[in-house]
Amino acid sequence: MSDILQAIVVSDTHIGCRLGLCPPGDIPLDDGGFYRQSDIQAKVWSWWENDFWSQWVPTVTRRQPYAVVVNGDLTDGRHHGSTTQISQNLSDQRKIARIVFEPIVSKCKGHFYVIRGTEAHTGQSAENEETLAQELGAIPNELGQYARWDMWVRIGLRLAHITHHIGVTGSMQYETTALMKEFADACAEAGRWGLEAPSFVVRAHRHRHAEIKVPTATGDGVCVVLPGWQLKTPFVWKGAGRNTNPQCGGVLLRAGDEEHFVRHKIFNIDRTPEVTL
Repeated sequence: MSDILQAIVVSDTHIGCRLGLCPPGDIPLDDGGFYRQSDIQAKVWSWWENDFWSQWVPTVTRRQPYAVVVNGDLTDGRHHGSTTQISQNLSDQRKIARIVFEPIVSKCKGHFYVIRGTEAHTGQSAENEETLAQELGAIPNELGQYARWDMWVRIGLRLAHITHHIGVTGSMQYETTALMKEFADACAEAGRWGLEAPSFVVRAHRHRHAEIKVPTATGDGVCVVLPGWQLKTPFVWKGAGRNTNPQCGGVLLRAGDEEHFVRHKIFNIDRTPEVTL
């Protein structure tokens, strides 16, 4: 049984994108320039700093020790010929990410872990995310990787499996289909080899929160997908997410005295203002 009985999990901050998470003030860039967050980035930053980390996390963790897991896509990278980056210099993106995450590493007293995200954002074999995770002092795995592909973590008496990717859908009514499949696959694979099945299955990548619970012998098995911290990019406007509003937030995984459970905090961006003709 682990000493730390809870973990805060966030993902998809896409720092370095003009629609991603960005701190206030003049952000220094290579060659001496600066970037200043937009009004909507300021709103999202207020959620991140004031509402999520300063209010919700202390309340939901009961001010007890916790770990932090960032489940991929910390920075936006250079991808798909996009032009929405603050800077396509990856050192600039990592510089901003350190400003964002160094206080978080301090809050969790160094119990900080990084999962590798999508290579389009993080580089081949997540080389850029690996560099950033090392700079932030993330706890490495048994291979010495500071950013890992997945994570089997013991939270109290329960086992959690955390990795970035999961299937996506263009229809809201099917959002939980991939979650049920993911949990069933995890249980089947564990049973096949005589291993312990996870009580928590945690995924990201979609930027939309969803959760299912399945009764098991040890309490509810939970599969949860995290929201992100990025607003709608041109790729979202032309895809399945064009009818949705961005979701920001994160989850708590906790092992209680009698059961394990998930708590979530979700912020929703308002739709664009209506026009009067």
